Amino acid sequence: MTSVFEERNIPKAIMRVGLPAMLGQLTTLIYNIADTFFVSLTKEPATIAAVTLCAPILLIVMSIAGIFGMGGSSVIARLIGEGKKKDAGATINFCVYAMMAAGIITLVLGLVFLRPLARISGADADNIAYTCDYLTYIFIGAPFIMLANGFVHLFRSAGLIKESTIGLILGNVINIILDYIFIVLLDWGTAGAALATSLGFACASFYYIVCMIHEGKRGNELLPLSPQYFTPDRNMIKNVVGIGVPGALITVLMSVANIVLNNYIGIYGSNAVASYGIAYKLDMIPVLLSVGLSQGVTPLVGYYYGAKKKQHMSRVVRYTILYGILIGAAFTTVFILFGKFFASIFLNDSALIEQTAYFLKILCLSAPMLGVINMVTGYFQALGKAFQSLIITVLRNAVLFIPGVIILNYFWKLNGVIAAQAVIETILTVICIFMYGGDSSLRPEKALRSDDNHSAQQSDYGAGGDSAGH
Repeated sequence: MTSVFEERNIPKAIMRVGLPAMLGQLTTLIYNIADTFFVSLTKEPATIAAVTLCAPILLIVMSIAGIFGMGGSSVIARLIGEGKKKDAGATINFCVYAMMAAGIITLVLGLVFLRPLARISGADADNIAYTCDYLTYIFIGAPFIMLANGFVHLFRSAGLIKESTIGLILGNVINIILDYIFIVLLDWGTAGAALATSLGFACASFYYIVCMIHEGKRGNELLPLSPQYFTPDRNMIKNVVGIGVPGALITVLMSVANIVLNNYIGIYGSNAVASYGIAYKLDMIPVLLSVGLSQGVTPLVGYYYGAKKKQHMSRVVRYTILYGILIGAAFTTVFILFGKFFASIFLNDSALIEQTAYFLKILCLSAPMLGVINMVTGYFQALGKAFQSLIITVLRNAVLFIPGVIILNYFWKLNGVIAAQAVIETILTVICIFMYGGDSSLRPEKALRSDDNHSAQQSDYGAGGDSAGH
C-alpha cells in the first residue's frame, strides 16, 4: 500500500490518518467511562471520590509524555518531508529514551511525595487511603503510561498509523478487562483500578517496542531503538520541547478550567452537578472525535510543510476543518433531537433527565466550532509555531473561559455557566480563523511550475475517481 505521505488524493489521505486516530479517542472515552462504572459498583462514595480526585494527576503524567510525543511528532513529520530520514529516526530515538527517563523520575518523586500529592489533589480523612492506593499504582506505572501515550504520536508521525491505533486500542481493552477482574471479582477497589490502568499502558508499551524492533530489523531507519542512535543535540531538544510544552499545557489548563467550572456548577447543588456530568460525558464524543481527527492529520500537515508542498498542506487543513464542522453539526443535531433519550440511559428521575437533556443541547452547540479550533491548533503545532498554538490554548482555557464562566454566572446564573463553553468557543473560532488566514506559511511560492499546479489539482481527485464526497 502507498505510504500515507505519498497519497495523492487529499481526502483519502485525511481519512487514512484521521479515522484511526478518531477510533483511538473513542476507545479512550469508553475506558474512562468503564473505569468510573466499575469503581461505582463498590457502592462506596469514598472510592468514587478518590478516582475523581486522582484524575488531574493522571492527566498531568500523560501531559509530560505529550512534551516528547506531540513535540517529537511535529519535528519528525517535518524532517521526513524534508527527506531527512536519519535525523527523524534520531529524533524518535531521543523521544523514546527521554520518555523513559521522565517516567522513572516521575515514579521516584511520586512515591516519595505520595501523601502530600494526595492532599493537594483534595483528599480528606474519608478518602485519603483510597487516593493513596490509586496514586501508588499510577506512579509505579508512570514509565509505561508515558511511553504508551508518547508512542501513539511518534508512530503516527512515522507513518505507522495502523500500529499506532492498535497499540492504543490494545491498552484500553486490556484496561477494561482488568478493571472487571480486579474490581468486581477480586474486590481490590481503587488499587485495582489504578493497577488495571498501569498494566494496560504497560501492554501497549511492549507492543510498541516490539513494533520498533521489528521495523528496525526490516531496515526502517525511522525507528532505531538501539542506544547507539541516541545522539541528541541542543537544536533537536529545543525543537521537540518548544513544541511539546504548549501541547502539554493544553491538558493542564483544561484540567484547571474544568475545576473552575465544576466549582461554579456545584453552587447550584448536587442535581446540577449530576446533570452536567452526564451531559459532559455525552458531549465528549464529538469533542474527542474532533481531537482525534486533528491529531491524526497533524503529521500529514507537518510532512507537506517540510516538503514545501504548501497547496497540499492548505487543502489538508481546509478539508479537515470541513469534516470537523460536519461531524460536529451531525452530533449537535442528534443531541438536540434525542437528548432526553440519551439522558434516560443514565438516569431514572424525570426532572434530572429533562435538565440533563437541556444542558446537553447547550453544550453541543459548540461541537461544529471544534473542527476549526482543534485543526488550527494542530496546524500551528505541525509547523513548529509553538507561540501561536500556545496563544490558542491559553485563550481557550484561561483568558477567555475562566472570566467567561464568572461573568455569565453573574448575569444568568446556572444557564450562563453551562453556556460558557459555547460562547467562548464561538469567540475563539473567529480568532482562529483570523490567525490561520494571516499566517505567512500559507503564502504560495513565487514560482510555481505548471506541472506542480497540475499535480496539486490531481491531489483533490486522485487516481480512481476518489473525491471529497466519497
